[in-house]
Amino acid sequence: MSPPRVAIIGAGPAGSTLARLLIRASIPVTIFEGESSMSVREQGGTLDLHTSTGLKALREAGLHEEYAQFARYDGEALNVTDKKPEIDRARLRQILVNSLPEGTIRWNCRLRSVDPHDLSLHFDHGTETDFDLLVGADGAWSKVRPALTDVEPYFVGLGGYDLFIHDAEKNYPDLHKLVNRGSLFAYSDCKALIAQQRGDGTIIIYASGKREEDWKKSCGYDLHNASEVKKAIKEEFKDWAEPLVKLTQVADESDFTARSLYILPPGHRWKHRAKVTLIGDAAHLMTPHAGEGVNVAMEDALNLANAVIRSAKCEDVIDALDKEISVFEDEMMTRASKVQNLSLANTKDMYLNPGAPRAVIDGWVRRAMAQQLGWVVEVVLPLWFVGIVRRSFSWWYKAE
Repeated sequence: MSPPRVAIIGAGPAGSTLARLLIRASIPVTIFEGESSMSVREQGGTLDLHTSTGLKALREAGLHEEYAQFARYDGEALNVTDKKPEIDRARLRQILVNSLPEGTIRWNCRLRSVDPHDLSLHFDHGTETDFDLLVGADGAWSKVRPALTDVEPYFVGLGGYDLFIHDAEKNYPDLHKLVNRGSLFAYSDCKALIAQQRGDGTIIIYASGKREEDWKKSCGYDLHNASEVKKAIKEEFKDWAEPLVKLTQVADESDFTARSLYILPPGHRWKHRAKVTLIGDAAHLMTPHAGEGVNVAMEDALNLANAVIRSAKCEDVIDALDKEISVFEDEMMTRASKVQNLSLANTKDMYLNPGAPRAVIDGWVRRAMAQQLGWVVEVVLPLWFVGIVRRSFSWWYKAE
């Protein structure tokens, strides 16, 4: 009885978590990663890993102690939250990647296509076929997804820029104080400026607003010219408070990225197919405005790993694997659709409600409570009551 052989496409948090869990159970894994190393691009801002999802996966992977060494409690500044710290996305990925045996990740292996008939993997270096399960953990524009469904991500009408201020405490102490080692959210008039401070002292800024899908071509300025980009951002946010606009104007001119926001339809499902599945953004790409994307992806990895491990203990491993994966997919898609809807509702509140932020805070709080305590909260708890509780707590918190 041999364990199933697993091929994972993508060495992000979801793929690396899955590999770590399977290797601990003596199940052979190969990750194919298109990038040449971890350091080829910026890895984003900070992550709030939750006890029952992301942190649970790290504990099962035997990596909680490593996580605790780099977790930052000051990353929760400006949030009313519980005791959970935050961790930089790049640091989390480093912990996961470093936990894998040498050779597990085959870097610089960019998947070009998956044969829809035999699921063979076509790379620049050749074709790979020697596996019992193919897992697409390859993000928004997954090359594995077409083997299961023809549904593609759709544009939600938002776009903008990622910008970076390096060594902010030394270079711009006023902005360092403004962000307060944590996160700053400013949104109004169908636009948002969001800033987060990472553990290395860098402030990452997300400047975004309503866009047409072809905005990168039709904007009328050079997206690769930092001066023109900053001028466009300054014009877009011309009536916003000066310190907020300053975040965008002093950002590093060699380090910025234009982005458009896409999602998969909330609740989207595919017909189960043997030997292949998806996790993370490849399965349920969502907007980032619930702060749950990585948590859901790591829970996917944990649940899928448990499914594969159970099948490895059966007499007919391949048949058991097929059944386990089918059950896993049903659970994942049901679980993820709730978070997709929550995140999309938050996005609409932030960018499409003319009264934001004041007019949407109570609804946002009620949805967050429902996410943690169950749908009955959203049904029976009136908004006026949420508002009273929120304002009372805010008054008490400021008084303290």
